[in-house]
Amino acid sequence: MNEVLDSLAENGDQIVVALVETAFMLGFSLAAAVLVGLPLGVAIFLTRPGGPKERRGIWLVANAYVTVVRSFPFLLLVVVLIPLTRLLYGTTFGTGAATFPLCFVAVAIYARLVEQILLEIPSGVLAAARSMGADALQTVWHFLLVEGRSGLVYALTSAAISLISYSTVLGIVGGGGLGDFALRYGYQEYDWPLMYTTVAVVIVLVLLLQAVGEKASALLDKR
Repeated sequence: MNEVLDSLAENGDQIVVALVETAFMLGFSLAAAVLVGLPLGVAIFLTRPGGPKERRGIWLVANAYVTVVRSFPFLLLVVVLIPLTRLLYGTTFGTGAATFPLCFVAVAIYARLVEQILLEIPSGVLAAARSMGADALQTVWHFLLVEGRSGLVYALTSAAISLISYSTVLGIVGGGGLGDFALRYGYQEYDWPLMYTTVAVVIVLVLLLQAVGEKASALLDKR
């Protein structure tokens, strides 16, 4: 325990920098999840075979994207996206460029979770929307998202925790972050106290995210 505390005191500044890098990657990828993954998940739900607004072409493309990205080994996805990352960022190294492939995964993960949550909403909600003459946008905004908001927040929390694990891989393109710091300066240099200290910081971060997500989800659950 004393070794961990000593390591924290000695490497505190570097750990804070790694924490900021992780927060940067997590913040941008979660923004992509909400802004792109949420509408994508809703689109998959609406246009699925037998869905409220069945559109087989749209569903095939959207569902294929989510399935392929979620099943693609993340390390290989980072490598495959290097040309596109270089085109957009002018480089493939650094926290900003490393966040790009993480956003792809965040969108796919959250879109699938959104679809699953919407599928669990009672069919009576859609029937009520139809009986009131609501169009597709009104059905989504006033009925589906309202009914599923608690689950959507909880799903976003789960996605955030998964993305912290994914961010560890981004060290290969200079992404930084807590996971990369633990591997590079802890494990590879046989500095076990530093590695365990960084792992402890990651665990605390995950627990905080879980607690905040559960609290927000409970507050939004009006059942």
